[in-house]
Amino acid sequence: MYLHQAGTFVSLIVLITMLPFYALAQQRASISGYVTESTTGETILGANVYLKETTLGSVTNNSGYYIISGIRPGNYTVVWSFIGYEDVQRDIEFEPGQSVRMDIQLTPGDTYLQELVVEADAFADERQSIGSAQVTTKLVKQVPAVLQADVFRSIQLLPGIKAASDFSSGLYIRGGSPDQTLILLDRTTVYNPTHFFGFFSTFNPDAIKDIRLYKGAYPAEYGGRLGSVVDIYNKDGNRNQMAGTLSMGLLSSRASIEGPYSKGSYMLAFRRSTLEPVLAVLRNQVDTVPDGFYFYDINGKLNFDADENNRVSIAFYSGVDDVKFPFGEDLRFNLNYGNRTLSSTWTRILSPRVFANFTVTGSNYFSTPRFEFGGTAFERSNTVNDYSIKSDFEWMPNSEHSVRTGIWAGNLALDLRDRFDGLETLNSNIRTSYAAIYIQDRWRPHTRWTVTAGLRGNYFTRGDYFRLDPRISVDYQVSSRLKLQSAYGRYHQFLTLITNEAFSGFDVWLTTADGVAPAWGDQFGLGLKYAPVRNYNVEVELYYRTMRGLFELDPRIPDAAGLDYADLFRFGTGYAYGLEVLLEKTTGRLNGFIGYTYGNTRRKFENYNNSNFYPPKYDRTHDMNVVMNYNLSRKWMLTSVFSYATGQAYTEPLGRTRIRDPFGTLPTDPLTVGRVNASRLPAYHRLDLSATYYSTFFGLGDSELQIQVINAYSRRNIWFYNFELDENPPGRTEVPLLPVIPSLSYTIYF
Repeated sequence: MYLHQAGTFVSLIVLITMLPFYALAQQRASISGYVTESTTGETILGANVYLKETTLGSVTNNSGYYIISGIRPGNYTVVWSFIGYEDVQRDIEFEPGQSVRMDIQLTPGDTYLQELVVEADAFADERQSIGSAQVTTKLVKQVPAVLQADVFRSIQLLPGIKAASDFSSGLYIRGGSPDQTLILLDRTTVYNPTHFFGFFSTFNPDAIKDIRLYKGAYPAEYGGRLGSVVDIYNKDGNRNQMAGTLSMGLLSSRASIEGPYSKGSYMLAFRRSTLEPVLAVLRNQVDTVPDGFYFYDINGKLNFDADENNRVSIAFYSGVDDVKFPFGEDLRFNLNYGNRTLSSTWTRILSPRVFANFTVTGSNYFSTPRFEFGGTAFERSNTVNDYSIKSDFEWMPNSEHSVRTGIWAGNLALDLRDRFDGLETLNSNIRTSYAAIYIQDRWRPHTRWTVTAGLRGNYFTRGDYFRLDPRISVDYQVSSRLKLQSAYGRYHQFLTLITNEAFSGFDVWLTTADGVAPAWGDQFGLGLKYAPVRNYNVEVELYYRTMRGLFELDPRIPDAAGLDYADLFRFGTGYAYGLEVLLEKTTGRLNGFIGYTYGNTRRKFENYNNSNFYPPKYDRTHDMNVVMNYNLSRKWMLTSVFSYATGQAYTEPLGRTRIRDPFGTLPTDPLTVGRVNASRLPAYHRLDLSATYYSTFFGLGDSELQIQVINAYSRRNIWFYNFELDENPPGRTEVPLLPVIPSLSYTIYF
């Protein structure tokens, strides 16, 4: 009933919105088409398109398609541009009511000494919306990373995003926990995006085309999470010629191949761990080295171009981690976990002003840990299966309005089964359906003003919850180099995650139900984007967000047997606020950025910490990253990353008080602890260095040799303290993070 009412509501809004513009649209012209790369034929997301003599412009969407409508008849120069590519200009005469289809290819420029003119940045409304960032695969591969390039660790360098430790690739964005970030791969939800127990993410940089990040106040087309969105798209595959890569590293090796066929393109990328020789050497020296460990993942995509208005794609991902670990003579631990995703998208150009996507998705997460002690086994089977359909429409009636609407519906199954010594001790089967419908209008009432307003309706059958989320953002273009921004949004979340920062293989998802209402919160943002001179950008953002109705398993429950589902949880509130500053030099021999975050986040649960607010472990007041690239020559590039952060919060055990009980035979000595997370580890800082040598591989293709040093000055950062609670006061030993780690990789492009 709720979904039917929401659908009727959206239909009425669309109909009312369309009528005033219909007559005007008959007199104005429009231009639309795809923007692609000349070398590969890949669509370019976020490319600028504008009419030079006017304030009319657009930006390519998530399919690389653009629409500019409301063009008065006459002669204009149309410009297509994207950072790192040469501009394309065409002189076009538009006649009344004419619809021009213009597909454009952009040629990569020489970025060695290229300068960026930010003249067209005023039109990149979506790519430069408040709280958003577009991360390039070039950045992912360039910055030094522990043993291999990683998408999430590159994202962690941006302002507002914190890393829990050297051993975790989890995203803690603007005071939110990892489950408050929606992770999408080709429009499909990924429920455990990690490899190597959370050490790095599942996304192979050789397979990725585009990474879009919304740190907060994200638009109405997304939902289901309180905090943020990471939207990742795989490559379509080279439409011009067959190409590939082969990369060998200390942790893993990668291979990919892509190319055209008669009706489209394909892409296949494979990655596997190569740690086995290292483990074999260590196994003779250290007792606690795994008996066996490997991981692999494979990405694929097949595109079928039916005609210029219809494209169909099928994309898949499969990744597995498998470990066998001895803890002693009688204790063994085995774990197999991973993700699988499958999606198919039909992209349809309904008219020169209307663009549509229809997608079917499937996502599977599984985890099967097994402990065996003295012949007694504990086994768990944990799976998440999510199947959905979604459709999105984009309509541009004129130059002032761009309307988007869509629907997303699916079924979610969460199964958790435990067995102890062959007997079943837990069998939980959660089944629920969900649906969402949204409408959003980007309105330009004036050349300097852009207002994006949206409304999203969310329905979750488990608990019968329907929630409405209004969203709005306002941009004011003070000049061609200065933009002021503001945003507000309400968000709801129907899922919660039980996880461990040090080990992500046991992740368990739970949902709302009767008596367990969805969490919700409001987000507010103010921003400034300024380009003082060529090649330099300054971004400043303030944010404040609330988190209400947070629900998580109550750790104080000793035995859950016989309890109702709602009694398993504790409920709380939270808030976060902060300041983010980004200073960026985009091109030239020396380029890079400095990102700084001042942030605070707090949580409060009833009857915990005396019902007072406390900082979660990942709260860090100050966080700074400095990323620099220097093109020493056309053969050599040097890269450095310096990171600094306030130490993590922890709870300090203070000591024991000896109490004599007159009614007992032995004295008691209860442990006294300080306030929850009131203490701090020492400040964290680290310098990583990288040198990349560009050459050729015996004339068969280009090659890159990358030499890296992680933690170059051997800073002894602390992961946590291990306390000896039998001592009074408790003694402690430091458990350190990464030492100095050299790394070497070699990549061939053919």
